[in-house]
Amino acid sequence: MITIFQQRLKDARNAIGISQKELAKRLFISQQAYAKYETGTATPNPEMLSNIASILGVTVDYLVGRDPNASSPIPQSTGGVWIPVLGEIAAGVPIEAVTDIVDYEEITKEMAASGEYFGLKVKGDSMDPQILDSDVVIIKKESSADSGDVVAVLVNGDSATVKRIKIRPEGIMLIPANPKYEAMFYSCDDVVKLPVMILGKVVELRRKF
Repeated sequence: MITIFQQRLKDARNAIGISQKELAKRLFISQQAYAKYETGTATPNPEMLSNIASILGVTVDYLVGRDPNASSPIPQSTGGVWIPVLGEIAAGVPIEAVTDIVDYEEITKEMAASGEYFGLKVKGDSMDPQILDSDVVIIKKESSADSGDVVAVLVNGDSATVKRIKIRPEGIMLIPANPKYEAMFYSCDDVVKLPVMILGKVVELRRKF
Protein backbone atom coordinates (compact mmCIF):
# COMPACT_ATOMS: atom_id res chain seq x y z
CA MET A 1 0.00 0.00 0.00
CA ILE A 2 1.38 3.41 -1.00
CA THR A 3 1.54 5.87 1.89
CA ILE A 4 0.69 9.58 1.71
CA PHE A 5 4.40 10.37 2.08
CA GLN A 6 5.42 8.12 -0.82
CA GLN A 7 2.74 9.54 -3.11
CA ARG A 8 3.38 13.18 -2.23
CA LEU A 9 7.12 12.73 -2.48
CA LYS A 10 6.81 11.29 -5.99
CA ASP A 11 4.20 13.87 -7.05
CA ALA A 12 6.29 16.80 -5.81
CA ARG A 13 9.39 15.49 -7.58
CA ASN A 14 7.54 14.93 -10.85
CA ALA A 15 5.88 18.33 -10.63
CA ILE A 16 9.23 20.11 -10.94
CA GLY A 17 10.48 17.71 -13.57
CA ILE A 18 13.52 16.16 -11.91
CA SER A 19 14.52 12.52 -11.82
CA GLN A 20 15.28 10.40 -8.78
CA LYS A 21 18.93 10.51 -9.82
CA GLU A 22 18.98 14.33 -9.90
CA LEU A 23 17.22 14.69 -6.56
CA ALA A 24 19.55 12.14 -4.98
CA LYS A 25 22.50 14.12 -6.31
CA ARG A 26 21.21 17.29 -4.66
CA LEU A 27 20.78 15.39 -1.40
CA PHE A 28 24.31 13.95 -1.65
CA ILE A 29 23.06 10.38 -1.48
CA SER A 30 22.88 7.55 -4.01
CA GLN A 31 19.89 7.08 -6.30
CA GLN A 32 19.37 3.67 -4.71
CA ALA A 33 19.16 5.23 -1.25
CA TYR A 34 16.66 7.84 -2.41
CA ALA A 35 14.52 5.30 -4.28
CA LYS A 36 13.89 3.51 -0.97
CA TYR A 37 12.01 6.61 0.25
CA GLU A 38 9.60 6.43 -2.67
CA THR A 39 9.12 2.68 -2.36
CA GLY A 40 8.65 2.83 1.40
CA THR A 41 11.55 0.54 2.30
CA ALA A 42 13.35 3.35 4.15
CA THR A 43 12.33 6.52 5.94
CA PRO A 44 14.38 9.75 5.85
CA ASN A 45 15.56 11.17 9.17
CA PRO A 46 14.27 14.64 10.16
CA GLU A 47 17.25 16.47 8.65
CA MET A 48 16.99 14.59 5.36
CA LEU A 49 13.22 15.14 5.28
CA SER A 50 13.74 18.87 5.73
CA ASN A 51 16.31 18.92 2.91
CA ILE A 52 13.96 17.05 0.58
CA ALA A 53 11.10 19.45 1.30
CA SER A 54 13.36 22.46 0.71
CA ILE A 55 14.58 21.21 -2.66
CA LEU A 56 11.08 20.28 -3.80
CA GLY A 57 9.65 23.61 -2.63
CA VAL A 58 7.08 22.07 -0.29
CA THR A 59 6.68 21.86 3.47
CA VAL A 60 7.49 18.87 5.63
CA ASP A 61 3.88 18.94 6.85
CA TYR A 62 2.69 18.61 3.26
CA LEU A 63 4.97 15.66 2.54
CA VAL A 64 4.05 13.65 5.60
CA GLY A 65 0.35 14.51 5.47
CA ARG A 66 0.08 16.20 8.85
CA ASP A 67 -2.50 18.58 7.40
CA PRO A 68 -5.16 16.42 5.74
CA ASN A 69 -6.57 19.44 3.90
CA ALA A 70 -3.24 20.57 2.47
CA SER A 71 -2.91 20.76 -1.28
CA SER A 72 0.33 20.85 -3.21
CA PRO A 73 1.89 24.34 -3.32
CA ILE A 74 3.47 23.40 -6.65
CA PRO A 75 1.56 24.86 -9.61
CA GLN A 76 -0.25 22.41 -11.85
CA SER A 77 1.64 21.74 -15.05
CA THR A 78 0.21 22.69 -18.42
CA GLY A 79 2.37 20.14 -20.18
CA GLY A 80 5.80 21.70 -19.72
CA VAL A 81 8.62 21.15 -17.24
CA TRP A 82 8.94 23.05 -13.96
CA ILE A 83 12.37 24.42 -13.08
CA PRO A 84 13.40 25.95 -9.74
CA VAL A 85 13.88 29.69 -9.33
CA LEU A 86 16.86 30.32 -7.08
CA GLY A 87 17.07 33.31 -4.80
CA GLU A 88 20.78 33.10 -4.16
CA ILE A 89 23.76 31.38 -5.74
CA ALA A 90 27.08 31.66 -3.94
CA ALA A 91 30.56 30.65 -5.05
CA GLY A 92 31.59 27.10 -4.33
CA VAL A 93 28.06 25.69 -4.31
CA PRO A 94 27.05 23.68 -7.39
CA ILE A 95 23.78 24.94 -8.86
CA GLU A 96 22.20 21.51 -8.47
CA ALA A 97 22.96 21.63 -4.72
CA VAL A 98 21.42 25.06 -4.08
CA THR A 99 18.39 24.76 -1.80
CA ASP A 100 17.34 28.42 -1.75
CA ILE A 101 14.37 27.82 -4.04
CA VAL A 102 11.97 30.78 -4.01
CA ASP A 103 9.59 29.79 -6.79
CA TYR A 104 9.13 27.65 -9.89
CA GLU A 105 8.75 28.56 -13.56
CA GLU A 106 7.54 26.36 -16.37
CA ILE A 107 9.44 25.90 -19.61
CA THR A 108 8.45 23.87 -22.64
CA LYS A 109 9.49 20.25 -22.98
CA GLU A 110 11.34 21.20 -26.15
CA MET A 111 13.38 23.80 -24.27
CA ALA A 112 14.06 21.40 -21.40
CA ALA A 113 15.34 18.81 -23.87
CA SER A 114 17.92 21.27 -25.24
CA GLY A 115 19.91 21.61 -22.02
CA GLU A 116 19.83 22.37 -18.30
CA TYR A 117 17.86 25.41 -17.16
CA PHE A 118 17.20 27.21 -13.91
CA GLY A 119 15.59 30.47 -12.88
CA LEU A 120 17.28 33.27 -10.94
CA LYS A 121 15.51 36.06 -9.09
CA VAL A 122 17.35 39.29 -9.91
CA LYS A 123 18.46 41.58 -7.10
CA GLY A 124 19.25 45.26 -7.61
CA ASP A 125 18.80 47.71 -10.47
CA SER A 126 22.06 47.38 -12.41
CA MET A 127 20.21 46.02 -15.46
CA ASP A 128 17.33 48.52 -15.23
CA PRO A 129 15.30 49.18 -17.38
CA GLN A 130 15.84 45.92 -19.28
CA ILE A 131 15.72 43.66 -16.23
CA LEU A 132 14.21 44.99 -13.02
CA ASP A 133 14.74 44.15 -9.37
CA SER A 134 12.80 40.96 -8.49
CA ASP A 135 12.40 39.93 -12.13
CA VAL A 136 13.05 36.26 -12.86
CA VAL A 137 15.44 35.33 -15.64
CA ILE A 138 15.55 31.88 -17.19
CA ILE A 139 19.14 30.74 -17.59
CA LYS A 140 20.57 27.98 -19.75
CA LYS A 141 23.40 26.45 -17.78
CA GLU A 142 26.69 26.96 -19.67
CA SER A 143 30.24 27.72 -18.64
CA SER A 144 31.06 29.94 -21.63
CA ALA A 145 29.35 32.72 -23.55
CA ASP A 146 29.68 34.88 -26.65
CA SER A 147 30.41 38.59 -26.56
CA GLY A 148 27.11 40.43 -26.23
CA ASP A 149 25.29 37.69 -24.31
CA VAL A 150 23.52 38.52 -21.05
CA VAL A 151 24.89 36.08 -18.49
CA ALA A 152 24.64 35.06 -14.87
CA VAL A 153 28.12 35.20 -13.41
CA LEU A 154 29.90 34.71 -10.09
CA VAL A 155 32.77 37.04 -9.25
CA ASN A 156 35.19 36.58 -6.35
CA GLY A 157 32.86 34.69 -4.07
CA ASP A 158 29.90 37.06 -4.33
CA SER A 159 26.41 35.89 -5.16
CA ALA A 160 25.37 35.61 -8.79
CA THR A 161 24.96 38.80 -10.80
CA VAL A 162 23.40 39.35 -14.21
CA LYS A 163 25.31 41.47 -16.74
CA ARG A 164 26.02 41.74 -20.46
CA ILE A 165 29.43 40.28 -21.25
CA LYS A 166 31.98 41.67 -23.67
CA ILE A 167 34.94 39.45 -24.44
CA ARG A 168 38.30 40.96 -25.31
CA PRO A 169 41.71 39.36 -25.91
CA GLU A 170 42.97 40.88 -22.66
CA GLY A 171 39.96 39.91 -20.54
CA ILE A 172 36.22 40.39 -20.16
CA MET A 173 33.90 43.26 -19.32
CA LEU A 174 30.63 42.92 -17.43
CA ILE A 175 28.38 45.71 -18.58
CA PRO A 176 25.29 46.94 -16.69
CA ALA A 177 22.32 48.38 -18.56
CA ASN A 178 21.77 51.09 -15.96
CA PRO A 179 24.01 54.09 -16.83
CA LYS A 180 24.55 54.97 -13.17
CA TYR A 181 26.75 51.89 -12.84
CA GLU A 182 30.16 51.46 -14.46
CA ALA A 183 31.27 48.45 -16.47
CA MET A 184 33.59 46.08 -14.64
CA PHE A 185 36.73 44.84 -16.39
CA TYR A 186 38.55 41.64 -15.44
CA SER A 187 41.85 40.64 -16.97
CA CYS A 188 42.55 37.08 -18.07
CA ASP A 189 44.50 36.62 -14.83
CA ASP A 190 41.55 37.96 -12.80
CA VAL A 191 39.20 35.50 -14.49
CA VAL A 192 41.35 32.62 -13.26
CA LYS A 193 42.41 33.93 -9.84
CA LEU A 194 39.24 35.56 -8.49
CA PRO A 195 37.67 33.59 -10.25
CA VAL A 196 35.06 34.91 -12.66
CA MET A 197 32.67 32.05 -13.40
CA ILE A 198 29.93 32.08 -16.02
CA LEU A 199 26.91 30.12 -14.78
CA GLY A 200 24.87 30.40 -17.94
CA LYS A 201 23.16 32.57 -20.55
CA VAL A 202 19.94 34.45 -19.91
CA VAL A 203 17.46 33.21 -22.49
CA GLU A 204 14.17 34.57 -21.19
CA LEU A 205 12.70 37.14 -18.81
CA ARG A 206 9.67 36.45 -16.63
CA ARG A 207 8.05 39.49 -15.01
CA LYS A 208 5.12 39.22 -12.65
CA PHE A 209 2.70 42.12 -12.33
